[in-house]
Amino acid sequence: MPELIFIRHGQTAGNLRHNYVGRTDEPLCPEGIANLQQKKAAGCYPATDWLICSPMQRCKQTAALIYPQLRPDLLEDLRECDFGDFENQNYQDLCGNAAYQQWLDSNGLMPFPGGESREIFAARCCRCFEQVVEQILVDPKFLQRVVFVVHGGTIMALLAAYAGLDYFDAMCENGGGYSCVLEKNVWRQQKRLLQLQVLGGNV
Repeated sequence: MPELIFIRHGQTAGNLRHNYVGRTDEPLCPEGIANLQQKKAAGCYPATDWLICSPMQRCKQTAALIYPQLRPDLLEDLRECDFGDFENQNYQDLCGNAAYQQWLDSNGLMPFPGGESREIFAARCCRCFEQVVEQILVDPKFLQRVVFVVHGGTIMALLAAYAGLDYFDAMCENGGGYSCVLEKNVWRQQKRLLQLQVLGGNV
């Protein structure tokens, strides 16, 4: 059965400030690069038969650091949520903003002003992911492991939809991630992934 690995990109300057980094196409910061190199040296990232990546440069740089010998397939719909008016700001920046307080009070379900809603964001991620799964199932023996280098929000959306996690429980650190197993019959009947694990241990 194919194994699916979801890896969140390394840290950026905005991540260090705990900003909402969505459509901002910023690169990895030096700390993020060093952290990825340490994790790679420690054997945290398994080999893959197919490398899939968000087109944002923080994901492309992460993929290049972990898998320098591979050329990833870039899938536009796996990019991070568009945070709209909150883009590249953090809690401290937005404290006192009435629209931000309304969004917090909705448990993140309201659309970001000028951006996407969680529902629309998750729908595009899931639509893209299901297309990938169909390609994997054409010949699951050939594709024994598929790695997705994407965003924290993308991972949260996919694992909430297919692995039984609550949306915010699927959050992971930069450079961290999860692994799941794709079993054809279970997917066809339930659209569910199996054996969810944190990279390096159990959930």
